[in-house]
Amino acid sequence: MPNLLRTLFAALVLLPLALASAHAGDKPHRLALQISDADPAKMTAVLNVAANVSRYYSDKGEEAEIEIVAFNAGLNMLRADKSPVLDRLKSFKQGMPNVSFMACENTLDSMTRHEGKEPPLVDNAKRVPAGVVTLMELAEQGWTIVRP
Repeated sequence: MPNLLRTLFAALVLLPLALASAHAGDKPHRLALQISDADPAKMTAVLNVAANVSRYYSDKGEEAEIEIVAFNAGLNMLRADKSPVLDRLKSFKQGMPNVSFMACENTLDSMTRHEGKEPPLVDNAKRVPAGVVTLMELAEQGWTIVRP
């Protein structure tokens, strides 16, 4: 009888862990990366993190959704006219469809006022009303937020 109790106890303890592991594979991993600096090294770091995370989960046969949110000086990363990482952005569009780029409209409006015309964005950039609000809302939905 003691062995039966131990077995039942072990099953009760391990069952929730097994269910959690099985459920974790059902939904994609979600990562939002912040870029708010004009530093090309930080832009490269953000892209490296996105590529590494995407590759890691792909190799495991798991899905990952990655959103890169650019605001303030980091919006320069998504400018078609002067992004220091323009070639890499193009390769992401072709090779990593699970990585999305979000451009802050507040910052874009500010740049437009300052420069007298709206700066062109790369064609794989989606506009969001406010970068920080987007990050907050993603966090509220359970996304992991990282600023490399």
